[in-house]
Amino acid sequence: MTVQYMPGFGNDFETESLPGALPQGQNSPQRPAYGLYAEQLSGSPFTAPRGTNERSWLYRIRPSVRHTTRFKAVRFDQWKSAPNLDDHDLALGQLRWNPMPMPNEETDFIAGIRTMTTAGDAQGQSGMAAHVYAANKSMVDDYVFNADGELLIVPQEGGIRIKTEMGIIDVTPGEIAILPRGMIFQVELPGGPVRGYICENYGAKFTLPDRGPIGANCLANPRDFKTPTAWYEEKETPCRLFVKWCGRFHVTEIGHSPLDVVAWHGNYAPYKYDLSTFSPVGAILFDHPDPSIFTVLTAPSGEEGTANIDFVIFPPRWLVAEHTFRPPWYHRNIMSEFMGLIKGQYDAKEEGFVPGGVSLHNMMLPHGPDAFGFDKASKTELKPVKLEDTMAFMFETRFPQHLTRYAAETETLQDDYIDCWTDLKKRFNGTPEGDWS
Repeated sequence: MTVQYMPGFGNDFETESLPGALPQGQNSPQRPAYGLYAEQLSGSPFTAPRGTNERSWLYRIRPSVRHTTRFKAVRFDQWKSAPNLDDHDLALGQLRWNPMPMPNEETDFIAGIRTMTTAGDAQGQSGMAAHVYAANKSMVDDYVFNADGELLIVPQEGGIRIKTEMGIIDVTPGEIAILPRGMIFQVELPGGPVRGYICENYGAKFTLPDRGPIGANCLANPRDFKTPTAWYEEKETPCRLFVKWCGRFHVTEIGHSPLDVVAWHGNYAPYKYDLSTFSPVGAILFDHPDPSIFTVLTAPSGEEGTANIDFVIFPPRWLVAEHTFRPPWYHRNIMSEFMGLIKGQYDAKEEGFVPGGVSLHNMMLPHGPDAFGFDKASKTELKPVKLEDTMAFMFETRFPQHLTRYAAETETLQDDYIDCWTDLKKRFNGTPEGDWS
């Protein structure tokens, strides 16, 4: 079964794959049903306040201490962690990339990850990394967990099946999945090759943003977040478990599947969310609010109102504001913006920014609509218009995002992106009307 999940709340959730596998009234009975082992997975310090204390009790076929022999070092050279500085010679600038190509050789999900930017410090548990992925092969006897941070996965092409310790999550383009720090998982490709984006969050867990004066409703509603479907794997074959820990990778060989949790309860769990259930709000007379109004999830920092990461989307919506330049305005920002397009067009960049692509506007670098978009929005009749068949998103962080060598040297980098603003001409002519010819 799948149950509702509310990220960032203290509520307890539960599933069981066999009747009676989940103990009632206590966490660690002397002899759990079915001969299972009780084990706690903690996502916060033991003494964290009740509202932020995160832990789940797992009832599994073998305790996870049986999941390790001696670790060996292994390399995934294209998956980088912060700080990752000065490994290329590309100068600062506004940047954009075409989609990452599908691999020619057999490549599973983990091998298909390419880091684009890093920010902050993985060991200091602040900041993030932005990755793209492309894969054409399911993981079969390989499993992985990330001790450095939680993973926000955004499919763009092709659906993925994520098998976790707590069950199965099927995620398709238009949905997202969150895998908590330390959660063991495996990725299958039920429908063939896939591509997408990943935000690796080193800091505080993603949670729902406060709505402030919006009140009790709209944006992302808690009832639309779902935990995995109950499932476990009893497989007695040689397997490998990969671990990402402080930016380095290790592997251990085991004789069985580590996804052997038959039941669980708690508030530290993977979950998915359908982006189409996001209820946007906006201006209904003139001007329009900051893009933060589209925040789905936020990972807070120690400074109130300044996020470690905001996950923001730009979904289908009505534009109705009068006497208003409706696309995003030109701006410079203390936050750094990594942007991707899942489908359709983005209203501020109708040319050059394509599904599967990426743009990066680092802190205090100016950006905004291209010349075509500005001209169109400045002259169009301001009647109600619905933006349809579109979904863009942004990983926004308080930290500067540093490029990796892969991002700086890949052939998908658009050398001419900066030219999209070249035709923004001078319209000042000393008259109140200006030159709008």
